[in-house]
Amino acid sequence: MKKNNYPEQFLMLLYLARWLILASLVGALAGLASALLLLSLEWATDTRNAHRWLLWLLPLAGFAVGLIYHFLGKSVEGGNNLLIDEIHDPKRIVPKRMAPLIFLGTVITHLFGGSAGREGTAVQMGGALADVLTRIARLGPEERRILLMAGISAGFASVFGTPLAGAIFGLEVLAIGRLRYDAILPCFIAAIISDQIPALLGVHHTHYAIPFVPHFGLGIFSATLLAGIVFGLVGMLFAQATHGLSRLFKRLIKFAPLRPFAGGVAVLLLAMLPATDKYLGLGIPTIVEAFEKPLPLYDFGGKILFTVVTLASGFKGGEVTPLFYIGATLGNALAQILSMPIPVLAGLGFVAVFAGAANTPIASTVMAMELFGPEIGVLAGIACVVSYLFSGHSGIYHAQRIGQTKRHAPEEQRQPDQGAG
Repeated sequence: MKKNNYPEQFLMLLYLARWLILASLVGALAGLASALLLLSLEWATDTRNAHRWLLWLLPLAGFAVGLIYHFLGKSVEGGNNLLIDEIHDPKRIVPKRMAPLIFLGTVITHLFGGSAGREGTAVQMGGALADVLTRIARLGPEERRILLMAGISAGFASVFGTPLAGAIFGLEVLAIGRLRYDAILPCFIAAIISDQIPALLGVHHTHYAIPFVPHFGLGIFSATLLAGIVFGLVGMLFAQATHGLSRLFKRLIKFAPLRPFAGGVAVLLLAMLPATDKYLGLGIPTIVEAFEKPLPLYDFGGKILFTVVTLASGFKGGEVTPLFYIGATLGNALAQILSMPIPVLAGLGFVAVFAGAANTPIASTVMAMELFGPEIGVLAGIACVVSYLFSGHSGIYHAQRIGQTKRHAPEEQRQPDQGAG
């Protein structure tokens, strides 16, 4: 074997240049896709609000999405889980159709009133576009894994405007209790580049304000711990309810396109109840209100119900923005009980329910600091870590593996790298 006599720093310079090019391309493509997605969802939401009768077509819209995926999208039905599986065990190229199909399915879901998010769409588009580059650049299996992770980071960062959290999310989401440092440079480059694109195109993210963070003390610490436990349990409830109802739909309804039709009927009937419009779509106005004033204590439960039915039945979109809604409104409710400032606990719930449901406490803590300012960092870290611990080993991504169990109990430990779903 020929020995390489070049200094390590020289080889690292070549490594930097190579990944700077590849990851920047992934970031630019993912950023453009996310900008188009954000503009399209804004149009879909405005159109639905202006034409309320569109909600009555939700079952037919679900049937249309189901048909599209039944005939054209069976190979990409796994969504985010397909990407995670490919990173763990590369077997086949991610079909190029993943990006346009998930984009179309998500816009249809929001146009007709389904309760869903956008993270899943952005991540899938970022991953699919990244895999196109792996074919063009003829990358091997290991480099392909890294570029797919960069695509996940880029999609997450650009759709929420959180480049550091997006970079860490791509490293953290693959396995519970384990980070993949081999992809740290490409994930950071892709996330930072992708985050710049929407702003350059005039697409801006929602601002959530926390006017002040109280001085750290025993009372604040105790309340944050207690809230973190509740956030984790609710995150676990959301994940398990979504997976459980999805299995029920599949068992009871054999023809796949009829599942989102049935889910659309259920959401439509729920929307007939008084004051339930706020549970449709992304729900951004309610998230903003959760930082500003007391809301009904049950709002988080309403969003859980609408979102679980929407996603479990087969509509397309993401889980994360609904989790932000659930967390912010749950934090708002807890603030009224725990005597903490509403904006602070709404912000902690915003990130901590997501941390528990996705098993990503580090990315969620960093996201809190990017969205709300560094002053929230200590409390966010406590809430996100406690939520992560109390959410168990389930999660919204069933392809996520267990790299390290959440507590040391040798007789009860599951073997590392088992699925988390």
